[in-house]
Amino acid sequence: MAGLTQPEVTSDTLLAAILENLDDMKAEDVVQIDLRGKTAIGDYMVICSGRSSRQVSAISEKLVDELKQRFGVLSKIEGKETGDWVLIDTGDVIVHVFRPEVREFYQLEKMWLPAGGAATAQQR
Repeated sequence: MAGLTQPEVTSDTLLAAILENLDDMKAEDVVQIDLRGKTAIGDYMVICSGRSSRQVSAISEKLVDELKQRFGVLSKIEGKETGDWVLIDTGDVIVHVFRPEVREFYQLEKMWLPAGGAATAQQR
């Protein structure tokens, strides 16, 4: 059993890195939702907005690259080509990056938050 292995990345570590990266990329209206005990799809969901299709795609691409380089996490990504709504599935944390009008249309926060909204919002 000699050899170095990369330590397992926890969902909390991954979440912190994602939030830091989104802040660096100037993502707007970042909301995190704790999914633990509610669903098996992941531990956390993060929803944020980019000002344009170009920014949505850039945020998504940079986030996926950062997680791969920093933690060796290979994320599944969908929607980057259009830049309206990009889904990034890291396994433990699901990230949605929207253009504001698309986010308003789908209103994912309302679907996943209990009445009264107990999400953690991280304003710019």
